[in-house]
Amino acid sequence: MRFLVLFLLCAPMTMLAQDGPKNFIDQNYIEINGTSEVEIVPDLIYLHILISEKDNKNKTPLAERERDMILKLKEIGINTDKDLLMKEIISNFQYAFMSRNEILLSKSYQLLVRDGKTASRVFVELERLGISNAGIDRLDNTQIEKYRRDVKVAAVKAAKSKAESLVSAVGQSIGKALFIQEVISDNGIPRFQSNTYNAYSQAKYADGKERYSEADMDFEKIKLTSSILCRFELK
Repeated sequence: MRFLVLFLLCAPMTMLAQDGPKNFIDQNYIEINGTSEVEIVPDLIYLHILISEKDNKNKTPLAERERDMILKLKEIGINTDKDLLMKEIISNFQYAFMSRNEILLSKSYQLLVRDGKTASRVFVELERLGISNAGIDRLDNTQIEKYRRDVKVAAVKAAKSKAESLVSAVGQSIGKALFIQEVISDNGIPRFQSNTYNAYSQAKYADGKERYSEADMDFEKIKLTSSILCRFELK
């Protein structure tokens, strides 16, 4: 008798639990993978420049070469106080012939420019100053975080649109999203084309002087991709 009463007391609670909300796994759903991709033009171009005494045939003091470089960058229109950063000073002690000791100094810089035309002109002017140790560190975009968010949102919207198209074929519709998970997100590793360093062409004329022609450097666009797995309620 005691077991019967206990069963009667527990039964309503069990029935109530079964009538409660279902776990999303127990619901009918459609699972869709949405993808999106965007390409953006880099507007932050980071260059590295190295000035070294050992590369200077005329033995011009390092400080003088540094001054000439800064003046030339200002002529181009670059704000050297803001966009030119000295990264490292290197002192190299060299033992030369006939016990002659020589200390060679080098300075490395990071320069920020914002378009290919300016980057090309920088390389040309540095070459004219006899500074050949320069290149490109990395590319970026001022709005890249916004683009990363936008490409993820677009991937979710693509998944929803795909799900609606599929279920409409069987006369059904989708409800609320039950599950959203990012599968793949490519944050974009900006690259530059192999011909990036061909920033200028060089030719000699009858007077023996060299002429340089500037070109707008052609950078690859930064590609951002996103893949989102979504599960929607199936009605």
